[in-house]
Amino acid sequence: MSEKNKIIVEAKPQYIEAQSSPEDDRYVFAYTITITNVGTVPATLLTRHWLITDANGKIQEVTGEGVIGEQPYLKPGESFRYTSGAMIETPVGVMQGKYSMISDEGENFKALVPKFTLSIPRTLH
Repeated sequence: MSEKNKIIVEAKPQYIEAQSSPEDDRYVFAYTITITNVGTVPATLLTRHWLITDANGKIQEVTGEGVIGEQPYLKPGESFRYTSGAMIETPVGVMQGKYSMISDEGENFKALVPKFTLSIPRTLH
């Protein structure tokens, strides 16, 4: 990937105890994503592709246009932050994904979301 088309993605997950029901194998997590354009060309986020894997190896695949109903346009140095959620059947899981982007110069490229862990408090040491 060229330095002109460069997006950094950070994720901060949080367990939502009030919406979870461990006795029903339902664990709800929120995650806040920050997408920052560290390249030199403005770009628009077109689509998302997520893989959410629980501790049993069950994978949920999520694809769609934009994020939270938006297709953010990021000029160099700009960030876009949003919060969304995921539900898994185990107390621990992982998420990873990618965003399809298009630069103002018409180049398509991917912005990778590094793998991050979903876990209820006191599960990981």
